Amino acid sequence: MIRAIRTGRRTRLGLNALALLMVLLAAGCSTTPSSRYHIQHDRGPDGDVDLSHLKEPTPRKEPRSRGGNKSPYSVWGKTYYVMNSSDGYVEEGVASWYGTKFHGYKTSNGETYNMYEYTAAHKSLPLPTYVRVTNLENGRSVIVRVNDRGPFHGGRLIDLSYAAAKKLGYDKKGTARVRVEVVTEATTPAQVAHAATSKPVVTSAPTPDAAEGYFLQVGAFSSELGAIKVRNHISSLLDAPVFVSKPDAGSIYRVRVGPFVKEKEAARFLDILQRAAYPETMLIKRALNNPSI
Repeated sequence: MIRAIRTGRRTRLGLNALALLMVLLAAGCSTTPSSRYHIQHDRGPDGDVDLSHLKEPTPRKEPRSRGGNKSPYSVWGKTYYVMNSSDGYVEEGVASWYGTKFHGYKTSNGETYNMYEYTAAHKSLPLPTYVRVTNLENGRSVIVRVNDRGPFHGGRLIDLSYAAAKKLGYDKKGTARVRVEVVTEATTPAQVAHAATSKPVVTSAPTPDAAEGYFLQVGAFSSELGAIKVRNHISSLLDAPVFVSKPDAGSIYRVRVGPFVKEKEAARFLDILQRAAYPETMLIKRALNNPSI
């Protein structure tokens, strides 16, 4: 009889412990990355919002953010590289947008996301970077400040804030085909005019015709956009100058890296490129005063 009472007590204790364990497990399962946001699915604001008063950001030179510029970095098992320089970046692709779900949360560089500002997320441009985004379907454009990372799905090129998507006219569609071009502080109309009238012309010392350097030729392309895409990718891999050359009208576009003073240094970068999906890269020697030939 005593043994039966003890067994029943142990059974009740075991059931209580099991119930407590299930509660703890349920609480643990609810703590997922998605719980960071107050809603599950992203959307725009409730009702129509008048954003006609918003002004586009003025491109200016800024130091790289302390956050968001680690390279390489990984998301969902895929590795991404941040470009060493955004100079001359141009690319076409699909743009999406993000809104209420992320409004008020931190961006990759530590700032607070505001869907009513002209900002954007990009996978490889340095943070911050100013870009002009043009909707290729209707010709509308907007300048945004890239301060976040993404988008990481669907083969999309850039994620714009709700305000920027609305200005480009695709906030109801979700995505649009766009062109993304880096804008520097010297490329705004007012600054270009000022530079043309107020800055003296600086002439560098002539380079002797005999002076030569080492270059890496990554590839030759009939399409300028194709060459630019390769150049942009290589810029994210190497801490070295990368440029597209086109010696004559109607000729092909060549993607080259350099110049390098020493052949040994060029060979080191050659090995990196050949291992990084550019096996056809070759070492060449060209005159420094005309490296496009």
